[in-house]
Amino acid sequence: MSTIVDYRMYTAFGMKVQSEFELPEFVESEEDCLSVDLIIQYADLFEQWNELQVIDSYYAVREDTLWFHIPQTAIYRVVKGSLIEVCPIQGGDEAEVRLYLLGTCMGALLLQRKTLPLHGSAVVIEGKAYAFVGHSGAGKSTLAAAFASSGYSLISDDIIAVTNQENNTPPYVMPSYPQQKLWQQSIDHLGMQSAEYRPLAYERTKFAVPVRAAFSTEPIQLGGIFELVVPGGEAVHIRSLSKLESLPLLLRHTFRAFLIPELKTEQWHFEATAAVAGTVPVYQLQRPADGFSVREMVNEIVDCIRNNGVKENGYNTDPNGTNRFSIAR
Repeated sequence: MSTIVDYRMYTAFGMKVQSEFELPEFVESEEDCLSVDLIIQYADLFEQWNELQVIDSYYAVREDTLWFHIPQTAIYRVVKGSLIEVCPIQGGDEAEVRLYLLGTCMGALLLQRKTLPLHGSAVVIEGKAYAFVGHSGAGKSTLAAAFASSGYSLISDDIIAVTNQENNTPPYVMPSYPQQKLWQQSIDHLGMQSAEYRPLAYERTKFAVPVRAAFSTEPIQLGGIFELVVPGGEAVHIRSLSKLESLPLLLRHTFRAFLIPELKTEQWHFEATAAVAGTVPVYQLQRPADGFSVREMVNEIVDCIRNNGVKENGYNTDPNGTNRFSIAR
């Protein structure tokens, strides 16, 4: 690859990163130190991958090492939470090589380091980090972008790195890197111009949107989690979930959760998600399938946070004793 250099220093996901690859998405660090948390380097992995004899799969796990093979793009090796080796395939797109490096490989590395990776976006509200999780198309990145354009800081997009709790200390979100991935529809909805942004390698109607001016570079205590769901209806509902409801929510919204049994980290993952569910308020935000105002959602979420989930007007309690308030369109 033409962007291979001796090395560059970056910070990402709470780690000091030394990389042979130029990573324009990351925040560069001027600190050139001997102690680093993650090394990213070039390696010839063709022979190793062939020796694994992987059939009908794009990844393999052997003890503390993971291999990923993305045809026509690259082979990756993720080792012990401290090393990522990259073997670009001739003719592969550089942006696509980085896309999998910063996505699946980084998610696997965080699992190896026993840092909980949630799939979603996180912003800083009232001095704490609030995570938006949900299935594809729920609107989590759009909502985070609306917060950023309203003066709030983004701390992570796509992968939210949540540190473990130790000695009953609260969980923290580690800043990832100052970029969002937004669909054309979201860019239009927010009044932005897609011509100003670079399309992602695998999807021409999804764009890489830099947010350096609205990015938090310091770890922030996790204040709460909102799951976005789209059941339809005429109003937005925000419901406070019980701890019992919160645990499976965190399990299903862990980034690349299919790797957890492969890495034999089921017990750690259960304990990590249970610790978060037991100490951080979790909400479910139900929005209409169409016709909603993301700006209105920003205001209502901030109102929910400032009032600890209790809305003075229109507040009621559902039969299970959890709090709910509705926002008509």
